[in-house]
Amino acid sequence: MSDFDLNICCMGAGYVGGPTMAVIAAKCPKIRVCVVDLSQKQIDAWNSPNLPIYEPGLPEVVDQCRGKNLFFSTDIDGEIKRADIIFISVNTPTKTMGIGAGRAANVKNCELCARKIAEVSDSDKIVVEKSTVPVRTAQAVRRVLECNEKGLKFQVLSNPEFLAEGTAIPDLMAPDRVLIGGVQSPDGLKAAETLVSVYANWVPREQILTTNLWSSELSKLVANAFLAQRVSSINSISALCEATGANVSEITRAVGMDDRIGKRFLNSSIGFGGSCFQKDILNLVYLCETYGLKECAEYWNQVIVMNNYQKKRFSEKMVSSMFNTVTGKKIAILGYAFKKDTGDVRETPSMFVVRDLVLEQAKIHVYDPQVSREDMWTEMDYTCNMSEATHPGLGAAVTTSTDAYAACDGAHALAVLTEWDEFKDLDYDRIYQSMAKPAFVFDGRNILDHAALRKIGFEVHAIGKPDPNKFTDL
Repeated sequence: MSDFDLNICCMGAGYVGGPTMAVIAAKCPKIRVCVVDLSQKQIDAWNSPNLPIYEPGLPEVVDQCRGKNLFFSTDIDGEIKRADIIFISVNTPTKTMGIGAGRAANVKNCELCARKIAEVSDSDKIVVEKSTVPVRTAQAVRRVLECNEKGLKFQVLSNPEFLAEGTAIPDLMAPDRVLIGGVQSPDGLKAAETLVSVYANWVPREQILTTNLWSSELSKLVANAFLAQRVSSINSISALCEATGANVSEITRAVGMDDRIGKRFLNSSIGFGGSCFQKDILNLVYLCETYGLKECAEYWNQVIVMNNYQKKRFSEKMVSSMFNTVTGKKIAILGYAFKKDTGDVRETPSMFVVRDLVLEQAKIHVYDPQVSREDMWTEMDYTCNMSEATHPGLGAAVTTSTDAYAACDGAHALAVLTEWDEFKDLDYDRIYQSMAKPAFVFDGRNILDHAALRKIGFEVHAIGKPDPNKFTDL
């Protein structure tokens, strides 16, 4: 007889599946949780002290449960057979070719998971979409599962994640809501209640929302679109601030005190990155186009247009401020991850700034406390089609430094592109002494003390902040 009340299998050992299942295991000791993946390397990392992703608090949660009721395995068939609930938590990247290329999500991996579940299952299952998918993907998953020839019954639920990288563990431990969508039939409602009972081990029942399948699937896209829209909105105002002498931080404070608007996601920067915002907005744009909602598609696409403009504007400002040329100049890039407290480089704004500066023939020195050179080049190749093969000499043009001081030594400029806390506490007197003069600072996250830096001798340029060299009436 099993020691566990329920068996959960999660297909996909990535940024969502790993942390989510670790927290479920930690909060539900009577539930056996196993994360499976095709990649032996990924599973070996999860079973080692060096986890494959960096997330504050994650190692402690994994250590607490691993080998007790939390397992990581490549035995996909065996774990599917054992499971009562199967989460699909696989990558759904934007299509790069074919119909909808550049906008539509590629749900191939979700379908492959459904086919594998149908193939190897020998009992009824609850299948949960955890991946971010286009609305009505569950219909395709359900049709694949229904085609099994064993008479098995599968209930498909949608349970989108609302995690922010860097705070994923607190987000999972104390979520503001858990969303579960299911078919509004007796069997569908029963399946949804089974999943509700899992989360109810630690989440108050009033914070567990149940909806129909399609509302749940669409809610995730809409949530990310609204958040990204706020970032692009304030970034559009930052450009106007720089042109007029207004200060975007003062505007943010004034606007954010209106409780109808609120203060969150109003920090101007070089733009948003990560695996979700751009992908989900493009997916939303494609959905609108598919249903003939042209004006809606154009509206949401403008969020992406503004984000791309902000990144390009930052690169161009660096070049124009440094006498219209950075050719041969050493430039220190502080931060490569798309945000602090993560090593994730997917769609990171830093990459696009580095790309622009490399094309201007600058000599780039990158320091990030969590990003490996391998990950940096993998994403650069995938997203920007830049590699040693396509751009001979690229490897020599970009150096990865072991610390911020080495990156800045002899540099003509430094650019803060990720808001790591350690960058606030650097010895900028020491850095100034080591740099070529005039020494430029470009603060892409508005985390530095600009007045103090100018007092040291730096020429400082920041997002949405007036340039004292340009305005005399500040």
